[in-house]
Amino acid sequence: MPGNAFWEIVATMMPLARFTVLDLTRVRSGPTCVRQLADWGANVIKIEATDEVDTGKGLGGERHGPDFQLVHRNKRGMTLNLKTEAGRAVFHRLVKQADVVVENYRPDVKHRLGVDYDTLAAVNPRIVLGSISGFGQDGPYAKRPGFDQIAQGMGGLMSVTGLPGQGPVRAGIPVADLTAGLYCAIGILVALLERESTGQGRWVHTSLLEAMVAMMDFQASRWTMKREVPKQAGNDHPTTTPTGLFETTDGVVNLAGGGQQMWERIVGVLGIEEEAKDPDVATDKLRTQNRAKTNAMLQKVIGTNTSAHWVEAFNRAGVPCGPVYSMDQVFADAQVKHLGLEMPVEHPLLGTINLVRAPMNLAGVDCARRPTPERGQHTEEVLAEFGFSAAEIAELKAQKAV
Repeated sequence: MPGNAFWEIVATMMPLARFTVLDLTRVRSGPTCVRQLADWGANVIKIEATDEVDTGKGLGGERHGPDFQLVHRNKRGMTLNLKTEAGRAVFHRLVKQADVVVENYRPDVKHRLGVDYDTLAAVNPRIVLGSISGFGQDGPYAKRPGFDQIAQGMGGLMSVTGLPGQGPVRAGIPVADLTAGLYCAIGILVALLERESTGQGRWVHTSLLEAMVAMMDFQASRWTMKREVPKQAGNDHPTTTPTGLFETTDGVVNLAGGGQQMWERIVGVLGIEEEAKDPDVATDKLRTQNRAKTNAMLQKVIGTNTSAHWVEAFNRAGVPCGPVYSMDQVFADAQVKHLGLEMPVEHPLLGTINLVRAPMNLAGVDCARRPTPERGQHTEEVLAEFGFSAAEIAELKAQKAV
């Protein structure tokens, strides 16, 4: 991979360095997918439309803002006009030498641009195409525009999020976007592993709706197996008690104490052995049935001391308990600092910026730390690597294909 000598050496040592990825993605779900590959050394080429085609430049946020810098790091950037015959010819020439293409257009768009799987596989049978859509590649909603919050609503998440009786509430992060990106990345890696034995690529696709339903997990299976419709539980766990927020003298603590053993530890920490003899709280099932009474029993004591006191006391007894942080407090936490989740990256225009590192830990390998490229920054460099001559590049520029 091009760049300074240090990064060239580092890149060739990383786990995914042998794979070349052509990135056509925008906004969040697709870039989240590609970031999983880029962070571990894949040769990712971010392909954006030329200035003549993309006049708004608004997708994904402002280029030098936090969102764009986070999701497009560790890539090189080039421009290409896929709406022209010359531009599509260039792309197919890149595909011949690539391993993966990732896109998150509406399903019909990829066919118009010539980036559908059948077309790409005819150019390179080993290619793996990763696609993310709003609702799936076919079916009654296939051509609908997708958006995270719509998937949160249709996938059931908003129906179980929030306080009981509050009405539907969206999650505070784009869960459908992020999980669709993660699932697609996993699928791409599976296809690349399969290709090692078959020599053939594969089309991997998922959607915001599929990812959101899958992320409902046990809430979804309560319906599929028992035809139970889960409801909002607020800060309480839907099936086990006590689990939730309790007020202290200076804030709140998060307590997770389901199961008989945990209950006995909680009782010991709070010194409520007599109160715990109440038959209404004798078992986990009864404590959940009588949740208000159970929580009130704990709240009476927890409300007499500080959050720090109870976090220390419960954890010392082996009961999961923690504070509830705002984002500034998250990154001030000693464990978060120890884990190095705030990752410095050197940007040629912005200087040192801090991004969130990949949460996986591979022994002996660090997450890559290259900044998001400027628009079209590496166009000529990439084309030259793929065998385009200086004259061809000049002609493509004249045609406004790149």
